[in-house]
Amino acid sequence: MRILCVDDEALVLQLTLSMCRELPQVEEAVGFSYVQDALDWLEDNAPDVALLDIDMPEMNGLQLAAKIKEKRPDTAIIFLTGFSQYAVDAFAMHASGYLLKPLDKERLVQELNYAGSRHEAEKTDHILAVTFGNFDLYVDGQAVPFARSKAKELLAYLIDRQGSNVTRAEAFSALWEDAFYDRSMQKQFDVILRSLRTALDDAGIPEILEMQRGYLRVKPELIRCDLYRFMAGDIDAVNSYRGEYMSNYSWAELTEAYMDRRVRENANAPEYW
Repeated sequence: MRILCVDDEALVLQLTLSMCRELPQVEEAVGFSYVQDALDWLEDNAPDVALLDIDMPEMNGLQLAAKIKEKRPDTAIIFLTGFSQYAVDAFAMHASGYLLKPLDKERLVQELNYAGSRHEAEKTDHILAVTFGNFDLYVDGQAVPFARSKAKELLAYLIDRQGSNVTRAEAFSALWEDAFYDRSMQKQFDVILRSLRTALDDAGIPEILEMQRGYLRVKPELIRCDLYRFMAGDIDAVNSYRGEYMSNYSWAELTEAYMDRRVRENANAPEYW
């Protein structure tokens, strides 16, 4: 695992690098006090994980994370923060990863292991659907491209339904919310559905989508998905949930609320934590 650390506090930066370099899973850990130096390094290097201070003078960690994702989209982002534990708990539900200063080595290991396991899963599973955070679909570790964003959203919605039959009207209502399902929009939905089928055909996985008698569904048994593992009680999936589920789709809020409630109900159960 290759780690990039960026923190304008020299002592914190050196401590972070020292902790990372002691871990057997870390092959290389490089650090920068200045944001521009880190961005220059990224031109020729691709880290697996970036540990970023949130509060920096040149550019805050959130802005830097966006630039890193532009240059190296496969890099996992973990934020470092000096806020109190209560503040972290309040907004960590909407972050990929947070570490509280001063750093705790055990928490650092947990976050790095999570980032590494997700990366390995993306490389090894034939058909992988990632729903924690934003939605993406991978085939043999490669992201499946979609010509139309609504086609990708339609697949996301069907995955959210976990194999249940969905009518065209139901899917339309989720994707277009208050729009009226008239003849014009039915034709528009046909265009989106054809685009989805083309994307799956081109990726070599048309079998995951089933269409019959006016119903649509995905076949969950053909897809490795963090949502499905979470619902089945998989400990790794439960522990890897960070409070974000298909964040780019408003209709996903119902499932996210259910998952949040399930996490809270099991917060004191030792088999989950």
